[in-house]
Amino acid sequence: MSLVNFWYLLIAVLWIGYFFLEGFDFGVGILTKVLARDETNRRVLINTIGPVWDGNEVWVITAVGATFAAFPNWYATLLSGFYVPLLLVLLSLIVRNVAFEYRGKSDARHRPWWDWCIFLGSLLPPLLWGLVFGCMFSGTKIGDDMNFHGRMSDFLTTFDGLVGALAFLALFLTHGAVYTALKTRGPIRDSARRLAVPGALVSLVLVGVLLGRINGHWGGPLSWTVGVVPLVALLACAAVVRLGRDGWAFVLSGAAVATMVASMFIAMFPIVMPSSLDPQWSLTVHSAASSHYTLTVMSVVACVFTPLVLLYQGWTYWVFRKRIGVRNIPAAH
Repeated sequence: MSLVNFWYLLIAVLWIGYFFLEGFDFGVGILTKVLARDETNRRVLINTIGPVWDGNEVWVITAVGATFAAFPNWYATLLSGFYVPLLLVLLSLIVRNVAFEYRGKSDARHRPWWDWCIFLGSLLPPLLWGLVFGCMFSGTKIGDDMNFHGRMSDFLTTFDGLVGALAFLALFLTHGAVYTALKTRGPIRDSARRLAVPGALVSLVLVGVLLGRINGHWGGPLSWTVGVVPLVALLACAAVVRLGRDGWAFVLSGAAVATMVASMFIAMFPIVMPSSLDPQWSLTVHSAASSHYTLTVMSVVACVFTPLVLLYQGWTYWVFRKRIGVRNIPAAH
């Protein structure tokens, strides 16, 4: 495998890891306004992701940083062309992270404001990420100079972008509901299970439409095969949730997230950003890549530090693996 292909694979893995971990993170944040009926239940939900949400966000930083170093032309075209939605993602994450930190330090009068910040900061990123990935893989107005020549309003009129936004939102909400059922006990766990079943079925339809359009235009036998897996996983997830097998349900919802993103990256290879103006102007892994020396140095660093990060994050999840409920929430100050 060449270094260029290796780094395309690694960046795909980083995005898969980010959406797998941050997907249930966003879902739980949305559920704080959907499932939580009172302050105690809301604290239960927030505490399920309290030890891990900031570690999950490291994956997107690494993915974007790796794209900048390994494929600078891809990075430049992506961030300049999708400047507005990506800026909104950044602002949403900032507001959400501040809300997590300050919610417990504020009085009862201001706490509802922080709750809305958590909700909106969890709702907008899935919509925006789905919009970006749907538009990026369906084709954007890239010229022969590798620059974006469209308008920001183009994103809102692209069918694949809108379907991508809804598919990401529905899938992450389902992933979050399954994670809530896995990590909690009591009535809130039952409510999460009731929400997960219809969420999985809605996600199945939206993800199927999104992958069908992307694979129908760019895909091959491998991407089509991988693209069937999230549909089967979501159907099985709905059945397993009804049986009360929360662990297996989480594995299946996570597999749906991972294989959905994997199918998109496999379908596009070796293209990283197709041009809707002229296919010859599309960015490929070779036209967008850094020098061989840069990729070599980065490969050494990645092989040393990536296992360490995985071990540390895995240890964090193991330490905080137990369920929590209302009885685990101390009285508010």
